[in-house]
Amino acid sequence: MSNNGVPRILKFLRATNGGMTQEQLAQRLNVSTSLVAKFETARQIPMPDTAEQIDAVFSSGTLVKETVADARQAAPPQWFQPWPDYEAEAEMLRGYEPTYVPGLLQTEAYARAVLAAGLLQPDVAEQRLAHRLARQSTVFDRKSPPICSFIVDEAALRRGDPVMMKEQLLHLAEMAQRTRVLLHVVPLSVGLYAGQPGNFVLATLTSGANVAYLEDQVDGHTIQEPAKVAALVSVWEAIRSVALPRDASRDLIARMAEEL
Repeated sequence: MSNNGVPRILKFLRATNGGMTQEQLAQRLNVSTSLVAKFETARQIPMPDTAEQIDAVFSSGTLVKETVADARQAAPPQWFQPWPDYEAEAEMLRGYEPTYVPGLLQTEAYARAVLAAGLLQPDVAEQRLAHRLARQSTVFDRKSPPICSFIVDEAALRRGDPVMMKEQLLHLAEMAQRTRVLLHVVPLSVGLYAGQPGNFVLATLTSGANVAYLEDQVDGHTIQEPAKVAALVSVWEAIRSVALPRDASRDLIARMAEEL
C-alpha cells in the first residue's frame, strides 16, 4: 500500500542477504512464514520489537524500525490510534454493528467497498484498508486469540453488491466456525431495539478493565470512564437479548449466502 515502504525494504534485504527466503527469515524471527508474507504484502505492519529483530537479522541499523514507524504514522487518524493497542491487548472483544459487517470480519473486497463509499481520498482509503487488514491479523493470528463476540443487524448483511456479499457471507460463516468467535445476528423481525443509535466495541484487557470505542460521522472516541463503559455494557446485554443464538445466526448467514 502507498506510504508503507516495509514490503519493499524487506524484499530488498532478503535479496541482498543471499536470497534469504521468507521461511528462513521467519525461522530467524521465531514467527510463522505467513506472518512474514503479510509484512511483504502490506497486510500487516511489524510491531516495533519485531522491526528491531529484523534489523538485527540483517544488520540494517534502524532502517526497518524507522520504516515501520513511518508506516504506522501514515494511515490511522489521530483519534483512532489508541484503539488498536487496546484491541491487540484484549482478552475479549465484544462488537456491535447495525449498518456494516464488523471491521474485524470484513473481507478485503468488502472493506475496500465500504471505505470507497465514504469521502476519503483514494490513497487514504488504501492506507485505511491496509491497517484494517493488519488489525484482523493482529487479533485472529496470535497464538492465543481473544474471545470475540460480534452482533450484527441482519439489515447490514443485506446491503451490497451480490457477488461481494456472497463472498462476505461465506467468510462470516467460516469465521463463525472458530471456537473463539461468537457471531450473533439481530433478525429483522425484532423491530426497534436498544442498539440502533450506533455501533460500538468493548475490549476487556488483561487487567480485567473494560474500555470502549465508538464512532460517529466525524471521528471516533476511545472511552475509559467506568460509568460510560458500564452504560455500554448494559446496552450490549440488551442487544444480545434480542439477537439469535450462535447456531441459528450461522444458519441464517449460510442461507443468505445460498440465496445470492
